[in-house]
Amino acid sequence: MPKQLILASASPRRAELLVRIQWPFRIEPAADEQLIDLPAATLVRRLALDKAHYVASLHPDEDIVVLGADTVVVHSNIVLGKPTDVPHAFQMLHTLQGSLHEVYTGVALVNDGHSTTCVERTSVRMAPMTNEEIEAYIATGEPMDKAGSYGIQGIGSQWIEGVRGCYYNVMGLPIHKMVSLYRQFTGDMVPAPWD
Repeated sequence: MPKQLILASASPRRAELLVRIQWPFRIEPAADEQLIDLPAATLVRRLALDKAHYVASLHPDEDIVVLGADTVVVHSNIVLGKPTDVPHAFQMLHTLQGSLHEVYTGVALVNDGHSTTCVERTSVRMAPMTNEEIEAYIATGEPMDKAGSYGIQGIGSQWIEGVRGCYYNVMGLPIHKMVSLYRQFTGDMVPAPWD
């Protein structure tokens, strides 16, 4: 029998993507982890797994699958998470504008003490932005809860010149890779509905 799915994330983008593919799930956010000095792929894999394990630990007697995910942006070998304030967001966008960067998302699934993970990487080229454009964009509030300080699916899309790889990865959840991982891990096509 398929297991019920818990999304261990407060990200509205991740929830939106699960809704788009019509997967039933419940949200139980894990706290955002602090960035630590690890290579990007190792970092997002570890943070995603930590989130999934934490939420799974809250349900020791339930046969559920917990989905954790974590996304970072990498520019010139520097890992960028979410901005801490407006000047930090400005600094990130000023660094990314007019250049190519990488987006890494780690995905983790945990069930009954067992786990599996994967990492997706996508290249994104951002168009040049003036300081005034950066300030106006930050004033919309969109950059403040996103890795790299931009949302590819929103207002920030107007500065995205190109994407190589999974677009949904840049939103925070590489759907195809996550679905494949889920089906291999559970043997189920989709999660069970919640009552």
